[in-house]
Amino acid sequence: QVQLVESGGGLVQPGGSLRLSCAASRSIFSFNAMGWHRRAPGKERKLVAAITSGGSTDYADSVKDRFTISRDAAKNMVYLQMNSLRPEDTAVYYCNANKNGPRFENYWGQGTQVTVSS
Repeated sequence: QVQLVESGGGLVQPGGSLRLSCAASRSIFSFNAMGWHRRAPGKERKLVAAITSGGSTDYADSVKDRFTISRDAAKNMVYLQMNSLRPEDTAVYYCNANKNGPRFENYWGQGTQVTVSS
């Protein structure tokens, strides 16, 4: 069973920055893609940013030019650098990993709370 463990959430003022980390229990290159999703209060969980095994990235329009997804394969880590944070970025952020194949694999972390407030 794959484990994904997020860290780095917290309370930050508008305009501030946070970096989220996701530690995977196996090589991140064993997945087709890894990403960050978020669930704001009263809303559905949505994709924020993703990175494929080939290094291609994708971002939600609402975070483009503010958030950056990156990885460190040697450490089996994926990061989300969040800059210019806004109150509407407040949510629980989840790390996700998936792999296509005879049996589709899809894994989630437990989530980390990010609160943007003055």
